[in-house]
Amino acid sequence: MNIVETIEHRFLTLFGKKPLLVRSPGRVNLIGEHTDYNEGFVLPAAIDKAIIFAISPRLDTKCKIYSEDLSDDYEFDICDFGKSQKSWPNYLLGVVHQLKQNGYKFTGFDCVFGGDIPIGAGLSSSAAIEAGLGYALSEMFQLNVPRLEIVKMSQLAEHEFAGVRCGIMDQFINIYGKKDKVLKLDCRSLDYEYFPFEMKDIKIVLFDTHVKHSLASGEYNVRRAQCEEGVKIIQKHDPLVNSLRDVPIELLLEHKTEFDPVVFRRCHYVIKENERLLSGCEDLRENNLDLFGKRMFQSHEGLRDEYEVSCNELDVLVDIVSGNSDVPGARMMGGGFGGCTINLVRQNAVDDIVGNVKEEYKKKIGQDIKVYITSIEEGTEVIS
Repeated sequence: MNIVETIEHRFLTLFGKKPLLVRSPGRVNLIGEHTDYNEGFVLPAAIDKAIIFAISPRLDTKCKIYSEDLSDDYEFDICDFGKSQKSWPNYLLGVVHQLKQNGYKFTGFDCVFGGDIPIGAGLSSSAAIEAGLGYALSEMFQLNVPRLEIVKMSQLAEHEFAGVRCGIMDQFINIYGKKDKVLKLDCRSLDYEYFPFEMKDIKIVLFDTHVKHSLASGEYNVRRAQCEEGVKIIQKHDPLVNSLRDVPIELLLEHKTEFDPVVFRRCHYVIKENERLLSGCEDLRENNLDLFGKRMFQSHEGLRDEYEVSCNELDVLVDIVSGNSDVPGARMMGGGFGGCTINLVRQNAVDDIVGNVKEEYKKKIGQDIKVYITSIEEGTEVIS
């Protein structure tokens, strides 16, 4: 059985009725890392890995939820609930809480969910759970929740119930994703625009290091503070600057001597990354994958040398594919200090590249890697 059939079968076994089925995808971000909290741009896409929801309404106020992947269940009453001692239900409870806070009326429900988004690989399984449930409840109870409201409520659910202060990109692309399109999102205004990625001969291949160095969360906060410090210096010369998004590279270079060298490198990376992303969108419009890919490699160099959030394992993975004409672009993806690299690989070379990377990585790092081969698909949708 495929994943949809597995989830539907589990629902029928547990609840004995026909459910509404909703597919809620994971995501990749092609370029634009650590730009979101600097009010810059990101370029994500929804992928073929997804969480499937099987859900149906009840006549009472009880909610019964079953996690197929964890073989675990949870029950609560929509009239009276708080955070769970278990961690996984909070991603769902937070969404129900947000809908109720915003005045939406609905009864209890039965739900089974599960999927093939790998946990901890940086493909945003949490946003798929949150936005997927918000979308499913809106469809099932005919709440007509506007799409942007589902996005914002899903983000708040993660902040308030799961305790993770995430940006808005993951939930946004989950709801707004389109097949064969990447989405340029302005993290300040939430304006967005689609760009074509109809590369039938290209696969998006993720190499997962399996490592997450303990530096990640603490260093993330340090980077945010360093960017804010840079903005304060520039504001002395241009009070209209609110974030690094507003700073032309020339203005930064003009006042370089006023910066601590580390703070300067952080700011330089963010400004250049926004430039790379905007230029990369034009590359895609012109179907110039080689130039777009080159910008991905430059993004990795910036993350490694200027923003200093890469690590040896990620660098080795990018080095292995660097210079290979069958890999037009590669870089680390996500917050850094571990996780995945994202690689654009020509379809006829995928097996060779994967085999070579596995072998070389094992030789250099002494560990195995996981490989995920993905393509760009629709955002959250009802499965007929």
